[in-house]
This record gives sequence, structure tokens and C-alpha cells, in this order.
Amino acid sequence: MLRLAMTTDAETFERVREPLADRGIDVGHVRAKERALRVSDRVSGAGDAGDAAADPEEFAGFDVGLVYPTRLMEGAVVDERLGVPWVNGRDAVVASRNKAGVLARLSAAGLPTPKTTLVSNPVDESVVVDAAEEFSYPVVVKPNSATRGVGVATATDLDSLLGVVDYLNLIHDYRATGDKSFLIQEYLPDARDYRAMVVDGASAGAVERVLDDDALAAGRWKHNVHRGATAEGVDLDPAARDLAERAAETLGIDYLGVDLLATDDRLVVNETNARPTVDAATKYADDFYDRFAALIRRTAKTE
Repeated sequence: MLRLAMTTDAETFERVREPLADRGIDVGHVRAKERALRVSDRVSGAGDAGDAAADPEEFAGFDVGLVYPTRLMEGAVVDERLGVPWVNGRDAVVASRNKAGVLARLSAAGLPTPKTTLVSNPVDESVVVDAAEEFSYPVVVKPNSATRGVGVATATDLDSLLGVVDYLNLIHDYRATGDKSFLIQEYLPDARDYRAMVVDGASAGAVERVLDDDALAAGRWKHNVHRGATAEGVDLDPAARDLAERAAETLGIDYLGVDLLATDDRLVVNETNARPTVDAATKYADDFYDRFAALIRRTAKTE
């Protein structure tokens, strides 16, 4: 049986274990963060340091990994220890995490995206003021490399925008902060929010992320499931499926979550995720797991 290493033990891990086992793929967890990871070999005669990486069998026997660890520093150690190819390796994860880079590549390829400007801190206030002049309020302000809607805000006027930027400046002033960039992006009111799953170049199903009436009445607008939205399985129309597939092809990523925003007259790619959460199988195409397993097997044999 093929052995698949996963560096997450959250929802996706539990959901994929049984369906992949039914297809001859044994899924195991390799912990990549919030632990000690031995980097060099044990010195002869030295005592056991007692860390969680002392057992060399922990990384042994795997054939392929799904997906490269989200923390790149720890990922380099885990990658070396495992010594396996990845469905979505480091390059795919890094590329998808860079929201501005993704939108720039997609836009250059002729794919529709929201109007977006990247601001690279530190900059004078005048730079933000000038950048904002290209937009109508409200605008969306978001970190360039965060996930799950963390740090995403709307600004209804220039003063509120500059206030949000003030908070970002406080964070970016910390010298160890890696990514000091953020996005100013057009706000699409009443847009429907879809997560399309693309597996090996083809659409494999989608969910619509929906807020309930109470959340909407309270002024909530973020559709992230981790912020309380509900993911409902939907059949995307051909234009949306085609756009998701074109996005994955442009980025060269085999296994990709593509976030689409749809209004009455526009359909755009908002973000992508090379570490997408897998939802219930009933929300995807009937052959989702067959195609998913085939991609895993192909990666194990050829990369």
C-alpha cells in the first residue's frame, strides 16, 4: 500500500483517510510544527535529548507527501527527513501564499481579478493616499500572505484606511516580521463567494461559502468558513469551472483551491490556496477521490 505523509491533522486529514485507504493509500500524520525537530545526527555517546524527533522511524516508509508544510523553516527539515515528492511542493505553496503575485500572474494571463494594489512597507503616508485615489470606497485591506481571513478589513473612507494602515505599520515595525506588504483591493458588494477545487487540471467540485441571516444583519461580510460561514456544495456554471481550471493551469499547481467572487456582471479570481481544506465528499464531483488518488500515485512515481 502506498504511504502518504500529511503535515496536518485537522479536518482534511480526518476526511481523506478512509476514502484514500479504500483506494490503496495509507495516510499518516507527520507533525511539522510546535515541537522540537532534530536537525543533525546524534553525536556518538551523547544522551537522548528527549525531543519528539528522536525516533527515526517517524519519517520512514513514506512514498509521497501532501502538501509541503505551511511553515517553510520547519518544512525544510521535514522535507529532508521524509525525502519524498510532494503533491504541491514548496514552490507551489510559496507561489499561492503570495496573493499579489498570484493576481499579477493571473491578470497578465488575461484572467479577471479584482482591482488590486500592493503596498510594500515602510512607505510615506502619501504613497497610501495616492494608491487609494484609484479606488472607490469602501476598499478591502488585507495582508499579502495571511490565510483564513486573518487581518482582512474594509475601510469606508481615507481616514479609516489610514487607521488600518497605522496598525499594520506597528506590526511591520517589528524587525523580525517577514512579509511587510499588504493589499488595497476593490470591494465587490453582495458578491457570491465560491471555493472551486481543481485536481490535476480539472474542476472537481465547489462550495459556496454563505453567511446566515443573523451574521448578515450584524454587518458581517467575510465568507471564510473559519469565521463562521457555512460551505454548501454547488454546481458551478461552465464559465466558473473554466476560470478555476485556467487559474490552476496558469500557476502550474496540480491541486488547488480557487476562490471566485461572482456578482451579477462579474466573475473574478480573488485568491488561491495550494493547501486547500477538503470538505465532505458529497460536495465534490463523484470521481473526486479517484482523481485525487490518481494524482497522488502519479506524484509518488514520477516526481
